[in-house]
Amino acid sequence: MSSFMSDQIIVGNLGRDPEMRYQPSGTPVTDFSVAVNRQYTNNAGERISDVVWFRISTWGKQAEVCNQYLKKGSKVLIEGRLAYDRATGGPRVWQGQDGTYRSGYELVAR
Repeated sequence: MSSFMSDQIIVGNLGRDPEMRYQPSGTPVTDFSVAVNRQYTNNAGERISDVVWFRISTWGKQAEVCNQYLKKGSKVLIEGRLAYDRATGGPRVWQGQDGTYRSGYELVAR
């Protein structure tokens, strides 16, 4: 589980415009999603495209800057702490409206 506690770096594109909200204390928080794409060739010679989605949260002044300058499609490099599901120690898992199971990773940006 120690790998979940260390800082991670991802590079990808915003999947939606950032959304900013305020904590009861007045601290701004901005959330957005980032798609990280990977392409490779499997053993059969087929070209495979894979996408992993991350939910990103930023706080304070950084939240305000992200909300102001980022938009859907923006290329970003994010460094932060990988958050995990405390019950399982892995990514958050849920069932989508279509009945398929999905998982999501959350990164708290630094």
